[in-house]
Amino acid sequence: MGVEEEFLVVDLESRRLTPLAQAMLDRLPGEGFAAELQRSVVETNSTPCEDLMDVRAELVRLRGALRAAAEPLGVGIIASGTTPLAGVDGFTISPGRRYQYLSDSYQFLAQEQLICGAQVHVEIDDRDVAVLAVQRVEPWLPALLALSASSPYWQDADSGYASSRALAWQRWPTAGPVGPFGSAAEYDRAADDLVASGVIEDTGMVYFDIRLSAHVPTVELRVCDSCPLVDDVVLLGGLFRALVVRESEAVVKGMPPAGEDRVALLRAANWRAARSGLEGDLLSPLNSRPMSAPKLITWLLDDLRPTLEELGDWEVVSELADEALRRGSSASRQRGAHARDGRPQDAVDLLLQETRRS
Repeated sequence: MGVEEEFLVVDLESRRLTPLAQAMLDRLPGEGFAAELQRSVVETNSTPCEDLMDVRAELVRLRGALRAAAEPLGVGIIASGTTPLAGVDGFTISPGRRYQYLSDSYQFLAQEQLICGAQVHVEIDDRDVAVLAVQRVEPWLPALLALSASSPYWQDADSGYASSRALAWQRWPTAGPVGPFGSAAEYDRAADDLVASGVIEDTGMVYFDIRLSAHVPTVELRVCDSCPLVDDVVLLGGLFRALVVRESEAVVKGMPPAGEDRVALLRAANWRAARSGLEGDLLSPLNSRPMSAPKLITWLLDDLRPTLEELGDWEVVSELADEALRRGSSASRQRGAHARDGRPQDAVDLLLQETRRS
């Protein structure tokens, strides 16, 4: 598995976004680091790993390199879906033909794309198995979104949501649930048809919540906010890999799916997770009825235990899940920091501290 993380670049004096991502990249090796659409966002890409602790070490290494490049410039990095303090300097499109295409074609969608996600790739060699497996995994994605929710603020105001990033992302024309597809050929044909429609430029712009990579034999989780705490990213990776492994094996065995896969209910479940994160109800993937987020995630963890034990991940994932449920969502922690003295800068400082913690 591998992980991509996106980070917001903030001025350490004003705590607002600053378009210095490229200046940071100029101080970094080319491999593992990349620019994003906005000049105030930078991305890291881990090397593939098998062990979750190796994933963690790789994320810590990449974050440390980013901090070392940022500090001489008077800036810091925060891993969160949005920032409590944006500022006009943050809304600056990166140079390059592709980014100009996105700005020209999608207008305010691109211009307001000040959001950051964490993406997890899990290897599957058989694309026909993969396309069926991802549709079986999809009903469980809202629980992962709730665990990652870190974007309560939108353009300097409290959005009322735990993940405003999730809502902003859904505005893109290819974002949302995948399928239904019966084979990899159907999936690929739909992706090619989207390109032929002119709505997107290439298959890399197929932004399903969970998708098959067009270039490597992986499936990719795309619903999650960036997470300030490394351990939360490791938790998401461990849960997602276990879901993919379990459902891939079930496809091969011809077992029926357990979760709801109706698009309307999937969209409702994702909205519910974005609305309240870990601090409210989620929708049960089995019957779409409300269930408290901690109860559903604990149930999911227990349900995945045989697969997690098979992978050697049970102890790590169960411990990280307990810690995540105990401390609550990043969205809640940010609001708590802001509320103490009524200063959004305090929420930014919390994100800086948590992103720095290893």
